[in-house]
Amino acid sequence: MSDKLQILLVDDSENDAFFVMRAIEKGVLSADVTHVTNEPELREKLNNEWDLVISDHSMPRWSSTAVIQIVKEISPDLPIIVVSGTMPENIGVDAMGMGAQDYVMKDNLSRLVPVIEREMASNATRKAKDVAEQGVRFLSCHDTLTSLPNRRFFERSLHDASTMNSANLNVLMYLDLDQFKVVNETCGHVAGDELLKQVTKTIQSAIKDAHLLARLGGDEFGILMIDVSEEQTLYLAENIRRAVDRMRFAWEGTEYSISISIGIVALDLTKGSIEELMSSADIACYAAKERGRSGIQWYSDDNEEYHQRRNELLWVNKIKSALESNQFELFFQPMEALLSEDHNRHGEFLLRLRNEDGFVAPGEFIPAAEKFNLMPKIDRLVVGQAFQYVAARGDRARDETYFINLSGQSLSDETFFDDVRMMQKETQVLPSSICFEITETAAIDNLADAVGFISEIREQGFRFALDDFGVGMSSFTYLKTIPLDYLKIDGSFVLNMLEDPIDMGIVNACNTIAHAAGLKTIAEFVETPEIQAALAELGVDYGQGYGIAKPAPLE
Repeated sequence: MSDKLQILLVDDSENDAFFVMRAIEKGVLSADVTHVTNEPELREKLNNEWDLVISDHSMPRWSSTAVIQIVKEISPDLPIIVVSGTMPENIGVDAMGMGAQDYVMKDNLSRLVPVIEREMASNATRKAKDVAEQGVRFLSCHDTLTSLPNRRFFERSLHDASTMNSANLNVLMYLDLDQFKVVNETCGHVAGDELLKQVTKTIQSAIKDAHLLARLGGDEFGILMIDVSEEQTLYLAENIRRAVDRMRFAWEGTEYSISISIGIVALDLTKGSIEELMSSADIACYAAKERGRSGIQWYSDDNEEYHQRRNELLWVNKIKSALESNQFELFFQPMEALLSEDHNRHGEFLLRLRNEDGFVAPGEFIPAAEKFNLMPKIDRLVVGQAFQYVAARGDRARDETYFINLSGQSLSDETFFDDVRMMQKETQVLPSSICFEITETAAIDNLADAVGFISEIREQGFRFALDDFGVGMSSFTYLKTIPLDYLKIDGSFVLNMLEDPIDMGIVNACNTIAHAAGLKTIAEFVETPEIQAALAELGVDYGQGYGIAKPAPLE
């Protein structure tokens, strides 16, 4: 294509056109000028590419007004300059109002080239701005990696489809790669990105542009299908599943098998929000993954498993929000020495989630936090708040013992111990006043991590307790392996020990073996004075429960 400006000159006078072209030539402007004299010629030539239109204002059969209208109709962004021998100023202003960029009088054609040059520079700036704006608009609704529509665009389309009546079904399909995390963590993010691009092409080939495909985030994709039958939906889902199954992703000499799990939900005009639709599809996808991956699952409101999963997802969102907005608060439940005159303060920090109705007990949200690996974040928050509280007590805390629960997930978190050590340095809390505790089940399930973590943390002066002991009697063996200071006898045995001789025997056995191992014992669920007296007779060191003190907010 020529580097010269391509100018279309509209003038019914050959003489006037000659003077305009000579003015352009004298102005040393590199341009190819094509002259047309009437409307048919103009319309025909506008099918070609032009940089500029120059039009005479007053012509016997038409005027610059008509030229402007035709140009804007066919090529709206094409700049126009009007030239005229006699043109009142208000007419020139009107022409510019209609879309002309400027006007030049014929008795001052020396001004034409500077006007053209200025307009070409302005037009280049406008085009660059338009390109930039188009890029911004594209990025606002497309994924930068795959160029697929993004979640925002997809959810808008989903909203439109959810209000649309169709003869068949409108369907949302939720797709999640099964091996993405393995590739991403083993080979790095560059490999992960390449895998996502290859999977995108595979899915696009399977659906053949018949439906809207979007990347929802991470390794998750969405497909919106309009006016399809259940059979068509399942047929497409199976095609996608097989196509991805056939993929072999190769990276640096290693080949990885790839599979995808698919959840499907039919859009229902009577159902809830877009968020609920997406959640339902996600739940169905999770169910497909739970059943062995590379599966397809259709969502049903009648499925109890789906309701449980939905409840867990709701709690995950609440937990994340609570972590961000500081809605978690610590309560404290004192313990009491059962044998000695030990009046030094002993007690356990207990976590509560504050909401508009009051406080939520941990049994409501901990299962979801554990399932979605949020416990290390919660444990860090609890340790930080507890350290600050104990440090603020100063010398009073020197002979006191404060128990802090930790999850099994935190024991396996490589940076958790470093964070505990950093928080201790920041608060200057006395390590000997802190006793961390984990449940018997968590310790046994993560035995190697537990032993390593407990050994390291006890070297720093902290103490450690095993909670809920006695649930698994085979765990007596582990008392030789796990370095401990306290053993907490599971409250389910304590609660009924006066009525059930087996429970009494288990409590006695736990206490005897703990003392043989050099540990102090704490009985949970001490609800009555009678239970407290029986525990003292057995020789249990401390009691904890509503019969001694209820949990209360920190002072």
